Amino acid sequence: MGDKKFWKGVVVGILAVLCVFAAGTGVRKAVTTLAGLTNHISGENPQDKLERIDRIIDTYYLYEDEIDEDALTEGMYAGYVEALGDPYSVYYTEEETKELLEGTSGEYSGIGAVLSQDYATNIITIVNVYEDSPAKEAGLLEGDILYQVDDREITDESLSEVVTWIKGDEGTEVILHVLRGNEQLELRAVRRKIEAHTVAYEMKDNQIGYIAVSEFDSVTYDQFKEALDTLEMQGMEGLVIDLRSNPGGNLDTVVEMLKLILPKGTIVSIRDKQGKEDVYACDGKNEFTKPLAVLVNQYSASASEIFAGAVQDYGLGKLVGMTTYGKGIVQQLVPLGDGTYLKLTVAEYFTPGGRNIHGVGINPDIEIEYEPDEENPEADNQLDKALEIINEEIQER
Repeated sequence: MGDKKFWKGVVVGILAVLCVFAAGTGVRKAVTTLAGLTNHISGENPQDKLERIDRIIDTYYLYEDEIDEDALTEGMYAGYVEALGDPYSVYYTEEETKELLEGTSGEYSGIGAVLSQDYATNIITIVNVYEDSPAKEAGLLEGDILYQVDDREITDESLSEVVTWIKGDEGTEVILHVLRGNEQLELRAVRRKIEAHTVAYEMKDNQIGYIAVSEFDSVTYDQFKEALDTLEMQGMEGLVIDLRSNPGGNLDTVVEMLKLILPKGTIVSIRDKQGKEDVYACDGKNEFTKPLAVLVNQYSASASEIFAGAVQDYGLGKLVGMTTYGKGIVQQLVPLGDGTYLKLTVAEYFTPGGRNIHGVGINPDIEIEYEPDEENPEADNQLDKALEIINEEIQER
């Protein structure tokens, strides 16, 4: 009875509004037909209801010539997945899928910047800018808040969707609107082929190696192994691994990287909805035995937390910085057979010590907040602290 009253009220409301703004029997006749189409909608199965909505749009929608049927269909699929309420589960169109797979391969056409999204506010922040990239040349800086791409304002779009706006054909221009402090800036970048340089390394003073990992994708393992091997050949006495602002990436990649440093035992365990558990293990043949520190911050997420959690649980090294993001769940990419993909949350993961850090993150062993130095932009108090710790451990040996 309540449903009938509701729909009767809707129809009465439509009639009232149209009578105010319209004149002539033609409009009233159309409204009567529209009311007929909405009768008894309650209780219909989803397919019937969708067909009814489609008929109403087809019959009465004013801008029928502008309807993009493909966009309607793709929007239906995307909305269905979005209604799960899980920000990590996403439907990808064919074009978005292509961009996604390009990104995980380590080569794509874009600007060379890493973005992170706060899922509570939808704010998108630039967390890493590649050297010698279009983003760097355009003047983009870490910490910039992105609020518009070309003429598209960012409202409630997912991070993956905004990334597809930024990427594009090589040689084309993209305009990035960012907020830097209280200043609004319009930066122009020309897209080009970017090979993801996910690992950077160098030897610091006192033979302390430094490896920064910006993300975990298909090319990262080889780059990380090369960095380790090179530093070892240069006589490394201790090591700092920097995972700050690393948003994560491929599970298999981080597992293989951890096999290069962990002792024998569990690397990470994955548990699905049926309770089935998969355990990834290390044989310990490459255990790193020199002083080690891992830098993390509030933007270190997912695979970064798998890495940091394993190091911490084994007591292999000290975590330095701020509490990590807290993403302790795993997504799987599922091809749908027509060029589109579904990314779905399928499991939760546990560190070697059995911790699930979803929603809480990993607390560092030494907490230190980053303090920018306006007089010396290259200063890094968090890195200095990590190097200090390694120096002390080397001296104690």
